[in-house]
Amino acid sequence: MREIENNNIKEKCYMERLDNGLQVIIIPKQDIQKKYIIWATKFGSIDNTFIDSTTGEEVVIPDGVAHFLEHKMFEQPDGGNAFDKFSKWGANANAFTNFTMTAYLFSATEYFYECLDHLIDYVQTPYFTDENVEKEKGIIEQEIKMYNDDPEWNVFFNSLKAMYVNHPTRIDIAGSVDSIYKITKEELYKCYNTFYNPGNMILFVVGDLDCEEVFDHVRKANHKDIQNLQEEIVRFYPEEPKEVKQKEIVAKFPISMPMFSICFKDDKVDIEGKELLRYEVITDILTDMLFKKGSAIYEDLYMKGLITPSFGAGFSSQIGYSYTSIGGESKDPRKVKEIIMNYIEKYKEEGLDKEAFERTKKKHIGNFIKYFDSVTFIANNFITYKFKGINLLDYVEVMKEVTFEEVSERLKNHLKEENCVISIAEPM
Repeated sequence: MREIENNNIKEKCYMERLDNGLQVIIIPKQDIQKKYIIWATKFGSIDNTFIDSTTGEEVVIPDGVAHFLEHKMFEQPDGGNAFDKFSKWGANANAFTNFTMTAYLFSATEYFYECLDHLIDYVQTPYFTDENVEKEKGIIEQEIKMYNDDPEWNVFFNSLKAMYVNHPTRIDIAGSVDSIYKITKEELYKCYNTFYNPGNMILFVVGDLDCEEVFDHVRKANHKDIQNLQEEIVRFYPEEPKEVKQKEIVAKFPISMPMFSICFKDDKVDIEGKELLRYEVITDILTDMLFKKGSAIYEDLYMKGLITPSFGAGFSSQIGYSYTSIGGESKDPRKVKEIIMNYIEKYKEEGLDKEAFERTKKKHIGNFIKYFDSVTFIANNFITYKFKGINLLDYVEVMKEVTFEEVSERLKNHLKEENCVISIAEPM
């Protein structure tokens, strides 16, 4: 067991890699009654082409398999559903799939170790048959159709389709109705055996717990018949040009006011670890300075009646792709984009406000420390960053190191017209 302490936020975490390759991480939080655990595999919707760990052959799977597999993991060989036991013990359980990982989680105040044993057991007990796979297709078809009718979801995904030419992040996480009907139980087992190996997974626990007791429990509960991952999983992603696919994409929905997403495609990719964390922090400071409530851009747009309080901005990054997004509702999204671009050019010529930079840094540090009172925030963010080679405890240290010059340079190199797209949902 390895102990890591961060004096900036007065937190400790304990890490151990078990014999089967599973990395277990614990952050003890005294006097917090709720215990939260998340068990995730580095397998998301973009992992559609890879080397099968059992055969050594290249495999191409249909879109939506990671999400489909997540659904099927709850079905047990005895015909039961894994959620039932959690409910019996008063725990809240859930799961999710995103672009880069699939996660299974629960929170509990009582019967924690019973829930932990159950989590480890069902995630290590896949049960796929031709019949239950076919049944699930109808359920996921309805889910896909529901999201297809959601204007906010479509504005977001259409912005990805506009930015990316080849990268699979442009594909809906759940796949399409056509793609899910191509999924077989054999493909599910192939993906499970490759990506659900403990060596490709992280189990994270936070709460008022004895660390050694948790480690010991996880060691005993792990299935002994699962072999350690011998080599890093080989994944293939298509080459992505720096240019965007299209500058504008428009869809129509039964809404009263248009919705929009303005995105800037990043051209600095394939970085990880502290370098990526610093890159994120720099961009987060920049987007906050430019677009937060009270900024010159926000106030101008709001006073002109061009945005509503739903307006916001943020930076999303993974190893291999990243982008800044600005979105909300507006009676004239194209005018919003024009005004934003004019302000960006103005700041490039005249420079950013250094005092605003210092205030923004302090605010981010304060918010981060405050968020560390939430076990949900700690667990979800720690595991997300860990898969990017980042220790979340390094956040404050990196934030303190970032300079005004770095943020100013990021403004010039990232927020450019040529890598900007707009996605609009218009009333029918």
